[in-house]
Amino acid sequence: MGELKIEKLAGSAAKAHYVEHLLSDIEALQVMLAKGLFANDVIRIGAEQEFCLVDHNWEPSNMAMEVLEAIDDDHFTTEIARYNLEANLDPLELSDTCFSEMHDQLKSLLAKAVAVADKEGLKIILTGILPTIDLRHLKMDYMAPIKRYKVLKRVICDLRGDDLYLHMKGADELNLRHDSILLEGCNTSFQGHLQLDAEDFADSYNWAQAIAGPILSICANSPVLIGRELWQESRIALFTQSVDTRASAYLPNE
Repeated sequence: MGELKIEKLAGSAAKAHYVEHLLSDIEALQVMLAKGLFANDVIRIGAEQEFCLVDHNWEPSNMAMEVLEAIDDDHFTTEIARYNLEANLDPLELSDTCFSEMHDQLKSLLAKAVAVADKEGLKIILTGILPTIDLRHLKMDYMAPIKRYKVLKRVICDLRGDDLYLHMKGADELNLRHDSILLEGCNTSFQGHLQLDAEDFADSYNWAQAIAGPILSICANSPVLIGRELWQESRIALFTQSVDTRASAYLPNE
């Protein structure tokens, strides 16, 4: 997916240079589509599993980097918070026993992570939002020490011009101002990937949007955030608002 050489754009010249490269990429994409340069002889699937690390009190642990180093497996990588990690599964051709193979690899990778976490006195939890997260775990010392996360925080805060504002209302109500995008780190999920033929993308995008609602209704598992009972699937509003670059005055009332 490229190299993680991330720098915050400074000045109009740097931003114009970035836009120039972006337009060149779009032009290259158009050429590749027109000339049929994308592979279309096979359909593949893939997946990633994000998970939480908790201590003996079931509270978020800040030892993700230590656990990642001990796992020593390129299938695993960081997430924005020090209490989350991610396992990336190998791509598989969509045929025969691919889903069983994916399941087996996921179990194997999670077993490896569980074994390492256990040596550190930690547990691994699969959940949409870890219910024990509170404001202590949203401070900057819980952000993974990766440059791109710090740059992302600065860019979003600069674009907004003020703190992030989170407003959600369910059985309880949550109103929160915060100076960091670490709120987005509360979200974890299992994500499936599907490789498509380029000519099928528009139709596939449309049917994916059509089934998103019903699928979401049977997958909801994040009703509690910072001690408040909110939406059955609170990750939607949390993700939207935690990385929104608009000023608070323009945000919809959730």
